[in-house]
Order: sequence, then C-alpha cells, then structure tokens
Amino acid sequence: MSCPLDCEYLAEARRRERPAGLAGAEIPNRDIEVTERLVQSNVALLNTLGAALAGAALQSGATDFDAREALAALVRTYRTLESGVYYETRPGNLLAAAIYDSVEGAARSFRAEEQRQLGVTRTRDADMLGLLVFLQRYELDRNNGRARGRAFIDSLRHYYDESAAAPPPAERSSLLLP
Repeated sequence: MSCPLDCEYLAEARRRERPAGLAGAEIPNRDIEVTERLVQSNVALLNTLGAALAGAALQSGATDFDAREALAALVRTYRTLESGVYYETRPGNLLAAAIYDSVEGAARSFRAEEQRQLGVTRTRDADMLGLLVFLQRYELDRNNGRARGRAFIDSLRHYYDESAAAPPPAERSSLLLP
C-alpha cells in the first residue's frame, strides 16, 4: 500500500512521539488476565482478529476512538457469553459498528474453519475475550489521544502489511550448489 508524502511525515512524528503511560486505574477490564501463554497459544486467532480490525478501520476511514468503541462493545458481548447469556452489545457509532461486524465475522469464520478442520471448535469464549482485551489494551497504548488520530490503526496496518509481504519460507531443494 503506497503512502503519500504527508503520511510519511505522520509516521515519523508518531515514532518520535512520547505516549503518556497508562495508570493502573485507567486500564479497562483489569480483572481479565491476559497472559503471554494465552497470546502465544492463539496467535492465529489474534492475527485474524487484528487483520479484520485493521481492514475494517482502514476501509471505513475510522479513527482510533472508533476502534476503541468497537473493542469495548466486543468485550462486553464476550463478557456476557462468559456468564452463559448471549446479549450482543453493538456500538451506536456507525464506524465502530462496521469494525465490530468485521471482527465478529472474522471470529465466526475462524471458528467455522476450525470446526471444519478439526471436527470441534477448540477456541473458547474465554480465549476470545482475553484476546479482545489484549487488543483493547494495545489500542490504549498506541492511541495518541488526538480526536482524529490513527496511530493504533496505523500500527496494525504496518504490522499486517509487513507480515503479508514476508516471503513464504523456501522449500529445501535436493539440488546441491557449490
């Protein structure tokens, strides 16, 4: 994806920006433990959710605060699923709702593919909730506080552009070269 000259200046400014750290009281959903083991054992799901979030945000022209609203609604939805009740909390903001729908659709597709391949759904709602909280905290860490800021979305875009551009590992050849 090509970036105009203004975008390059914004990216450079973001690299030099010192984000304000989060105080313990400002971190949402502190009761949900997000461990390194959770993230590492669900990398494929996290990549699916992150790519869906980035794609929807870029396509709709959303800001970091729209993504924050969508993630908060997704976390509330999965919290109710944990209690055994299905109650979908949709954001009122149309841009946030588009992100919500994209991430929720990606989660359903991931589970359907898992069901097709394994015969069962291995992903638990608790894992999904933990990964959504991880993304929510990542958004809080990357958000620069500007009303129309897109630092978080831009960081996702860079991550998924680079991972998509990485060449697949080469297969070993039986041909030996000197």
